[in-house]
Amino acid sequence: MTPAELSRTVLRAVRRAVDQDVLRAPVPERAVVERPRPGGRGDYATNVALKLAGPAGRPAREVAEILRALLLEEREAAILDVEVTGPGFLNLTLAQDAHASVVRTVLSQGHAYGHGRALAGEVVRVGSGPHADAVARLVHAQGGTVVRTSATDVPVADLGDLDALRARLGRDGATWRVLWPTATAAPDDLLVQRETNPLFRVRYAHARCRALVRNAAALGFIGDGGRDTEGEGCGVARVLADYPGILEAAARHRAPDRLARHLDMAAQAFFRFHDAHPVLPLGDEKPSVAHRSRLALAEATGTVLAGGLSLLGVSAPEHL
Repeated sequence: MTPAELSRTVLRAVRRAVDQDVLRAPVPERAVVERPRPGGRGDYATNVALKLAGPAGRPAREVAEILRALLLEEREAAILDVEVTGPGFLNLTLAQDAHASVVRTVLSQGHAYGHGRALAGEVVRVGSGPHADAVARLVHAQGGTVVRTSATDVPVADLGDLDALRARLGRDGATWRVLWPTATAAPDDLLVQRETNPLFRVRYAHARCRALVRNAAALGFIGDGGRDTEGEGCGVARVLADYPGILEAAARHRAPDRLARHLDMAAQAFFRFHDAHPVLPLGDEKPSVAHRSRLALAEATGTVLAGGLSLLGVSAPEHL
């Protein structure tokens, strides 16, 4: 279950509360659902009760308890628990299968995962250059209309001439540097193929995911995203679940660096998972349910990384 899906679930609870006349307040167009802040609980949190408290004329915790009861009364199978914390935050804990459902969604939608209609009807004017091109792709992915202007990208401090940067770093390295100039201390750090280079991390994670799928096929088995054994892949699945929201935010704020940062988070989460849980059978071991589940997660991760890199204008090679 993605934050967008959780947001719709929370809004349904608000509408029910209003329809049943237990809460007198206008139903907001959107309920913000995000990761809990430090000290928070659960997988996601929303401050919708705090937003409704004023219009409803009731304490935020009281509003939160009303919504909590409604969410628990008819909760979807994906929601395991709902807790009220602090001044009135609703903290939602997802069932393991909810994380597996994210994998299934990614695999069914492919590179279109995370694309939507959030900017439908909006016209965005962009110039030319790597930053403008990335913004244009992000806006298109959210249903917006892009109009090109004659202006070029505003130069980023100390980047110098774009052609010179491309000659120095290559097309992908130069694009990454323009989009996320603070990713590394110096431009030449993007030339080093090691874990300190975020561009290498992301592209290597993608290549590793694709290699796992190829090697599994050679062993005669494919992934099964129908379950997440023991919650092994929850960390990665959470990052994948946040991807649609990141795409929307990056498009709204004309900030492709948000996407670049998120792809790096996905790569790091995948490597932590990969190091702890072998995706392929070892020795004479036969492929198990766990192996199939892990493989599906790897394939979904590779799909998101490839789709995100494409939106940034960076290639996603299958071999590094």
